[in-house]
Amino acid sequence: MKSVLIIGGGVAGIQAALDLADRGIHVYLVEKEPSIGGRMALLDKTMSTNDCSICILAPKMNECASHPNIEILEYSEVVGLDGSAGNFRVKVKRKAKYVDASKCTGCGDCMEKCPTEVPNEYNSYIDKRKAIFLPFPQSVPRKATIDKRYCLKLNKNRCGLCQKICKAKAVDYTQEDKIVELNVASIIVATGLSTYEPYDIKEYGYGKFANVHTWIEYERLINASGPTHGHLKCAPDGRRPKKIAFIQCVGSRDVKRCEWCSSVCCMVSIKSAMLANEHYNDIESFIFYSDLRVFSKRFYEYSKRGEKDYKITYIHARPGEIKEDKNTRNLIIYYEDENEGKVKELEVEMVILATPIMPSKSNLEISKILGIELDDYGFIKANGVETTKQGIYAAGCCCAPKDITEAVYQASGAACRAAEWCHA
Repeated sequence: MKSVLIIGGGVAGIQAALDLADRGIHVYLVEKEPSIGGRMALLDKTMSTNDCSICILAPKMNECASHPNIEILEYSEVVGLDGSAGNFRVKVKRKAKYVDASKCTGCGDCMEKCPTEVPNEYNSYIDKRKAIFLPFPQSVPRKATIDKRYCLKLNKNRCGLCQKICKAKAVDYTQEDKIVELNVASIIVATGLSTYEPYDIKEYGYGKFANVHTWIEYERLINASGPTHGHLKCAPDGRRPKKIAFIQCVGSRDVKRCEWCSSVCCMVSIKSAMLANEHYNDIESFIFYSDLRVFSKRFYEYSKRGEKDYKITYIHARPGEIKEDKNTRNLIIYYEDENEGKVKELEVEMVILATPIMPSKSNLEISKILGIELDDYGFIKANGVETTKQGIYAAGCCCAPKDITEAVYQASGAACRAAEWCHA
C-alpha cells in the first residue's frame, strides 16, 4: 500500500495521520518545528468544556510517535514536488538538530548548563530559552535541538558545554542538513495559522504598554507550563490584576488589515475571562465587542455561563483609545456608551487584544512548491478538503479560521480522501 505525506504536525495533521495509520497506511508527518503539536500545544484550555488542552493533545502526540505506520520528520520542510496524484515524488529538507536523536534522552542537563539565552518564540517572546532547547515540556519527540543561529560553538567555536555535559554523548556538532526523497500517493496540507501583531493599531498601545497583550500571549501567561507558570502578573511590579479587559476585532473585519471574521475570537475571550476567574475568583472581566459571535454547538450557553458564574461584563462598544496611568501603570480605556451616548472610561490592570487568525506564513511558499492555489486572503483554496490540484487535500486553519473541533473533523475528511489514492 502506498504512503501519504502530511505537511504540518498540529492537531489537524496529527488527527489525519492517526486516521490513516489506523487503516494500515504508512504516513510521513512533516513538521517544520522540533516538535509536533502546533498551536494547540500552547493553549491552556479548550472551548467550551474548559478541558486541559495538552491533556487532550499529548496522548495523540505520543500515539503518533509510537505508531508503527507513522514516521515523524520533525524540523523539516518540503522543498520540492514532482509527479501526479497516486505517484508524487517529494523532496524534504531535514534540518540538522546537532543532536543524535537515537541517543538523546531529553533529560535537560545540557539546557541547564547552556550559557546562551535567547527570546523564546514558544512563549510569544515573553521569556527566554537556551540555545539548546525543548520547545515545551511535553514535546514529541522529546529530543533536544540546538538552534544554530545562537550556538556559540557552531558560530564562534567557543563553549561546547552541552557536548561536555551530555552523559548520553548525543550532541554532534558535525551534523548537516540533508534532503530525503519520498514517494507518496497523496498529500494533506495542514500548515496551521499565524497570528496578527497589532503594532500598527497605535491607539491600543500594543508594544508600548507592558500590560497590553494579544490573546496568544495571554494563553501562555495563564498556562502552567508558560513563562509565569500560570500566575497572572502585571509589569513591572508583578502585582496580580483585579480587572481585565478583552477587546474584540482588533485588526479583523477591517478593510485596511484583515477583512474576515476569525469566528473563534469571541469564544476565546470568554474562555480566557473564565480562566482568569478560576485562578482568582475576585477578578472581574470586561469584554468589549461589536457583534458577539457564538457560532457553534453550546457556545451561546457558554457565553451566558461566563456572565452568570465568572463575573464577565459584556460591553457593546469599540474602544477608541487606551492610555496608561504613569503612576500606577493601570490602563484607562475610553469608549462610547451607546445607551447613554457618552464617552466613558474604564480603568483596568491588563488588556487582552483579540487579534485575527492569519494564514500561515508558509502558505505562499508551500503553494508554489505543490502547485496549488491560494484564495484572495492567502489561505489555501479548498472546496471542502479538496485543493485545486488532484491528490492534494487541505485541513485545519491553513484554509480558513476555525476552532479545534472543526479542524479535527476536516482532518478526518481529508484522510478519507487521501486514502483513496493509496489503493489505486
